[in-house]
Amino acid sequence: MKFADLRRATGAILIGAVLAFGTAGAAMAATVVTVNGEPISDVQVDQRLRLFSMEGNQSGRAGAQKQLVDEAIQLQEAKRLGITVANSQVDDALLQIARNMKVSRDKLLEVLQQGGVNSETLQNRLRAAIAWNAVAEQAVMSQVQISELDLDQQAAAKIQDFQTFDYILKEVVFVGGGGRSAQANSYRSSFSGCDTAVDLSLAYPDVAVVDIGRRHATQLPDALAKELAGLNVGGISKPRVVETGVSMLAVCEKVQAQDLTFVKGGLREEAGGDALQREAAAYLDKLRAQAKIIYN
Repeated sequence: MKFADLRRATGAILIGAVLAFGTAGAAMAATVVTVNGEPISDVQVDQRLRLFSMEGNQSGRAGAQKQLVDEAIQLQEAKRLGITVANSQVDDALLQIARNMKVSRDKLLEVLQQGGVNSETLQNRLRAAIAWNAVAEQAVMSQVQISELDLDQQAAAKIQDFQTFDYILKEVVFVGGGGRSAQANSYRSSFSGCDTAVDLSLAYPDVAVVDIGRRHATQLPDALAKELAGLNVGGISKPRVVETGVSMLAVCEKVQAQDLTFVKGGLREEAGGDALQREAAAYLDKLRAQAKIIYN
């Protein structure tokens, strides 16, 4: 396993970080900077540099020290707002990183140890990240503004012709492996509409006919939406292998209808995330400017 994998595995979780080295080491360490009276030691900076090295981060000692300063500010703000992070939250985040790297939790800790990094380095960085996420949600989220008009325009620009239909669908599933495709094709060749879908299924073993109900094309995978757009009412899609067996979708009703709801939902989430990051960064800049930071 490459140590650079650690950076990719933690990228989706970490916004910021703070480090607390073991008490014995910290007691002998020299303070290099204080943040509102809270010391950051040379040992902490050294540990962060080792973690940087494992992650492929090239920002050096100055970058490590700056990150630690920011994390101290983030944790102090979380404390001011009454935000606490449970050990179980940190453990869950650590486990998620291990899963992202496709290793066990113990193997992740072993990788850290091989890189000369105390496990508390990553754990405390996760604690700060979780705390800052909570700060952003509590103190910043209300400042995030998203234009519905912009979302409408962006969604309309994304809609393609095959995504302008509203359907009522039935799913016909031949339960079992992909080897049932021949039977599914036989069913498809005899299919004459949704009203007789169940009766026709009785001629085959282990077939389920499920009412999917109303679905707009934007709720479907593009390939399937394209296929259904080419079918008339009473048509049925080609067999495709799914987890439960072989599936086909029957078109019971089909009308032309543009619905931007689901496209806008994805765009809103994306835009909201970007806006929240910008506002959180500005909030941190403000806190940093107000902080009493003394470099030794």
